[in-house]
Amino acid sequence: MSSADHIARLNHLIDASNEGVEAEHRMPLRDALRLYPKAIGWSILLSLTIVMEGYDLTIINGFYAFPEFKKAYGERVGDNDYQITTAWQSGLTNGAVVGEILGLLFNGHLTERFGYRRTLIFALLALISFIFLAVFAFNIGMLMASEVLCGLSWGVFQTLSTTYAAEIMPVALRAYLTSNVNLCWLIGQIIGTGVLRGLIDLQSKWSYRIPFSLQWMWALPILIGVLLAPESPWWLVRHGKYDKARASLLRLTRRGHHYDAEDAIMLMKRTNEVEEYLSAGVGYLDCFKGVNLRRTEIACMVWMIQTLCGSPMTGYATYFYVQAGFDPERAFDLSLGMYGMAIVGGMISWLLLPSVGRRTLYLWGTGLMCLILVAGGIVGTQHDSTWVSWTLGSVVILFTFVYDTTVGPVCYSLVAELPSTRLRVKTVVLARVAYNLAGIISNVLMPKMLNPTAWNWRGKTCFLWAGTCFCCYIWCYFRLPEPKGLTYLELDLLFEKKVSARKFRRITNVLSEAGYFDILVVNKEFQDFRGVPSYR
Repeated sequence: MSSADHIARLNHLIDASNEGVEAEHRMPLRDALRLYPKAIGWSILLSLTIVMEGYDLTIINGFYAFPEFKKAYGERVGDNDYQITTAWQSGLTNGAVVGEILGLLFNGHLTERFGYRRTLIFALLALISFIFLAVFAFNIGMLMASEVLCGLSWGVFQTLSTTYAAEIMPVALRAYLTSNVNLCWLIGQIIGTGVLRGLIDLQSKWSYRIPFSLQWMWALPILIGVLLAPESPWWLVRHGKYDKARASLLRLTRRGHHYDAEDAIMLMKRTNEVEEYLSAGVGYLDCFKGVNLRRTEIACMVWMIQTLCGSPMTGYATYFYVQAGFDPERAFDLSLGMYGMAIVGGMISWLLLPSVGRRTLYLWGTGLMCLILVAGGIVGTQHDSTWVSWTLGSVVILFTFVYDTTVGPVCYSLVAELPSTRLRVKTVVLARVAYNLAGIISNVLMPKMLNPTAWNWRGKTCFLWAGTCFCCYIWCYFRLPEPKGLTYLELDLLFEKKVSARKFRRITNVLSEAGYFDILVVNKEFQDFRGVPSYR
């Protein structure tokens, strides 16, 4: 299609799409809650897949401190103790990550072709069958194979729930329902830790088989719900199915309220047309071309910061507590307390997001976590004693609270909001792949740093993560923009104008005054918007 044809099509969509943008900005939180209760419900339903994944990854890491599991799959250390070797610890955890990376890459193609619903249904059916292998694994190699296979489905879950929430929610609710994904992780983790704590005294192979088999409790009800869920209207618009998109919007909203589905559809059409005009491709390579390269970089780094800030310590918290000097029962109790504080932090983040903004929370979060980790490292240099153990335990709990008030939940809002709508699924997939690659490295390092048969750093592990966390703070200051309150169309324009991350919010008003709604008026090179200078 010629550039003139693109401009003609954009002209046809201007008036109605402007109404849609204004409607998004005018909608207060209370009205959004009244209009979109169904969308909230469907988003929460799909987010339950993250609860299931958080549960399983927690029990795997928790098993490293689980007496019966260590006896079944570990090696004898001393007279009465067993340990899973660092090689198998890394293998089990990274086996799941490798499966997740493959699942993520498949997900990018499957979702674009078949939609959210059908992709998720297929992933759930596959997971239900793979769970059998984990439950009845008779050696550790078989268990690792089950983790790789289950990881294929988890890779699909990791991004679909986030992008689905981003596409069915208005601006007023977008941050709450995307950051809700982090809360689902925490719920899965606290359930997994609670299950292990309840079974730690059961002296049989069912003490670790029961936690695996409980995964079926999640998969079947979620599958039934997904069969009934509406498809993303944005996906339907991108595929030219406007009548189905309109029907999906009506299923996502509450009847009896003033709501113009046509304005919403026209805004989606215009946003899609603008992105098609600026970057016609929708493949993985297109994520690295032009302005999309910056958006991909930000999404990848935002998610990698979840690992680089030091959060792997919370994933190995129970094992960390045991190596710090606590008995297994007390270690699981502390982990439950840690996840409880994490949930409190996640709820506090909901109160902060509307007024504070995503960029500010990331900066404050990485800064505070860096200081906490330095303090933990200093304590770790002291001789073993009761106060050292309790202080290290408190450091991890405080770190978790700050993480889950800031970086943990805000990450999901940022990675869902910042990509273009046409490349959202693939950009989020690449970001999650980057996160998983960082996770593979941390999963190799953490067992070595904590295991008494390896480096045995214990509390001094905090120093390493303090250094990486400080680097994350520097990157956030210079590269992370603030998307709070902006529609996807406005974000497209700000990225196209190469606006500095520190000036994102300030330049929004300048663009509006300069007439950025006349995006279709372009110069003959089709590279710049008339009357709107670049802001670097």
